[in-house]
Amino acid sequence: MIRSMTGFATGRGAGEGQEWTWELRGVNARGLDLRLRVPDWIEGLEPALRARLSAAMARGSVTLALRIGPAPGRAAAPALDAARLDAALAALAEVEARAREAGVDLAPANAAQVLALRGVMAEPAPESAGPGLRQTLLADFEAVLDAFLAMRAAEGRELETVLRREIDEIARLTEAAAGAAEARREDAARGLKDALSRVAEAVDMDEGRVAQELALLAVKADITEELDRLRAHVAAARALLDEDAPAGRRLDFLTQEFNREANTVCSKSGHPDLTRIGLELKAVIDRMREQVHNVE
Repeated sequence: MIRSMTGFATGRGAGEGQEWTWELRGVNARGLDLRLRVPDWIEGLEPALRARLSAAMARGSVTLALRIGPAPGRAAAPALDAARLDAALAALAEVEARAREAGVDLAPANAAQVLALRGVMAEPAPESAGPGLRQTLLADFEAVLDAFLAMRAAEGRELETVLRREIDEIARLTEAAAGAAEARREDAARGLKDALSRVAEAVDMDEGRVAQELALLAVKADITEELDRLRAHVAAARALLDEDAPAGRRLDFLTQEFNREANTVCSKSGHPDLTRIGLELKAVIDRMREQVHNVE
């Protein structure tokens, strides 16, 4: 079963006096790249989430964000930070003193303005959470992860349909190339006979040497091995799609092998029909490679 590396899921929850929002998203990557943004005051949460994600997928750039705060009515009121207040008042006094020296009149600051200065009223730091909150969060995360994996699986099924269609087209073009190669052989033999008949009128020829040269040309232009390898790659790709395991890396390698054989067919073609088929083959392989880049 093919799975995509692209997915998205969100979730909301509440418990242990807190409420939270999850956001999980993934895109394609060469390996598994996990980026977690979770509060560090919940001890043990990040490694547990990382382990769960690593066990659930093999490839992809995955970002998980958790926003959490006290439930309504549970949040503590901001408190006055005496040290920051003293620093703010000292700074105001210095500013006013320098302004007087410069002959600049300043309006006096009132208490509301002083309290509005950044850091004077501080949000209380969250206390270290106990194991209860961590376990509640981990249990709640399972639904988010399931939705994320379900989206990757759904996109994977669509990818599989596209890939099977492209593989079938590669198989069809491979057989078309085999037919074109046979037609090329007949056309080449006819052309050589015509050329030799013209040459024979002007010079004496060593028929043995001519036969040897023709055999060498035929060997150099032969694409039997390339076609056999293309057929083998088609069978291997279909087998990978039937497996219930991540296949993206191996499919990517196969597309490189497909392209190598198609390039060789084009370089050996020497015939317009075979060249056309080789170029069509390369176009299909390029389309397949673009899709494979999204496979886990």
